[in-house]
Amino acid sequence: MRAICASLAAVLFLSGAVFAQDHLHGHHAVERLGTVHFTTSCASGAQPEFDRAVSLLHSFEFGAAIAAFDAALKVDPSCAIAQWGVALAHWGNPFAVGIRPASQIRPGLEAVERGRAIGARTDRERAYIEAAGRLYLDAGSRPQQARVEAYRDAMRELMRQHRDDTEAAIFFALSLTAAEDLSDKTYASRLQAGAILEPLFQKYPDHPGLAHYIIHSYDVPALSARALDAAKRYAEIAPSAPHALHMPSHTFTRVGLWQKSIETNIASARVAREQDATGEELHATDYQMYAYLQTAQDAAAKRLLDDLPSIAARFDDGAAASAAPPSAARYAIAAIPARWALERGAWQEAARLEIRPGGLPYTEALTEFARAIGAARSGDVPAARAAVGRLDALRARQAAANEAYWTTQIEIQRRAAGAWLAFAAGRRSDGLAEMRAAADAEDRTEKAAVTPGPLAPAREQLGEMLLESNDARGALEQFEATLAKEPGRFRALSGAARAAAHAGDATAATRYNEQLVTMCPRASAPVRRELRQARAAVAR
Repeated sequence: MRAICASLAAVLFLSGAVFAQDHLHGHHAVERLGTVHFTTSCASGAQPEFDRAVSLLHSFEFGAAIAAFDAALKVDPSCAIAQWGVALAHWGNPFAVGIRPASQIRPGLEAVERGRAIGARTDRERAYIEAAGRLYLDAGSRPQQARVEAYRDAMRELMRQHRDDTEAAIFFALSLTAAEDLSDKTYASRLQAGAILEPLFQKYPDHPGLAHYIIHSYDVPALSARALDAAKRYAEIAPSAPHALHMPSHTFTRVGLWQKSIETNIASARVAREQDATGEELHATDYQMYAYLQTAQDAAAKRLLDDLPSIAARFDDGAAASAAPPSAARYAIAAIPARWALERGAWQEAARLEIRPGGLPYTEALTEFARAIGAARSGDVPAARAAVGRLDALRARQAAANEAYWTTQIEIQRRAAGAWLAFAAGRRSDGLAEMRAAADAEDRTEKAAVTPGPLAPAREQLGEMLLESNDARGALEQFEATLAKEPGRFRALSGAARAAAHAGDATAATRYNEQLVTMCPRASAPVRRELRQARAAVAR
């Protein structure tokens, strides 16, 4: 890591004038995308379009980036490196967990082949095109993870060969985090990426990719605080990009800055709506819903729920690609109603949730998970058993699609739902054992970027189960473990306060009640029972 930092200390970012993206582009209003300059051998007239395209690429505005790269090619048809950008944009969000379909592989591979056919003028530009090709070549026979790792290795070599190319360093850092195994708890790749990006961000504070990729690199509980500076800056750097307005909420969610998450996602959803980026609007709405529910702003959360059908009706799989792929839109459509019911403990509402058509196995599983918990906690054992059975079938479907990450997530949900089923059926010791297993499995993985957090963390559910079993001290331990990973969760804080009180730990009970009251100054009426109790306890 020291060697990488030392080698990058001499990196020169720009030669000549910097191309600022805060400019009038065509007939559009002033556009603010940050400051990027990617040196090319293309005609000088194509360079402004190319730099704008890379700025959009850094903020994952993929459809707009493809259009901008195409505009550069119209000015200079021999600008082969523009096909590299088109290929990378077709790959889409590198943090989207899921196998790319053939319909996405085909145009990316075609862009690589066009770049090769045109012929880049420099070894550096050829290396960029060939690196992008690693993502697509042999897609029918080679696993996606192997191709992602091959791309990472090609970018490492490109950076080594061209140490004066800051863009190479930035894209390599992105590839490090994108290729990481989500079960790797050493976070070695994320830390290496951060070591590359942070010094550059100090030097180039208006670069959108640096702020963006620092947030992604540190988007895990153990590292999230390191991204706060980038999170506070990114929305100011590129406010014309909906994803740049949303991304700070990844960090704000991780550290429990709920109102900041709400505000930045309101802005993101508004700009996404103006740009017809409905997938990004839905993604921002899901994060917004999560934050409203943690702060008991239930009236605002209900408005989002009521607006969901009209937003979902505007969603079009074939629209220009944004940071949120179609799967992220489907995830939000399923997750938002499930969150609304589960976070409020509205078990009968959860049990009645409807499966929405057009889902993927792991998005349908969100609804079945909520239905299973809702039915079990309402005492409807047959309905809970049926929902757990459907979760098992969805897990099998996901496994058949060779999606290991999502198969694991559904299995965690199935085990947690099965634990509540056993608990409701009177087999409490079996339920507790199964919930412990679910919590341990969840601890071994990480959340995907598509979601602000689990619908109901398994360790938090274990705390609630222990509290119902009159094991207050055991429950407190589980709630505190949840809060260490998911700071500021309403149900974990209220559960910790109740568990501490039952355990006779008045100091801890007061501390958690005070935290809950402080966290919810904007709570809407009718105030949740848990918050009323916390306010009364604090008043005493």
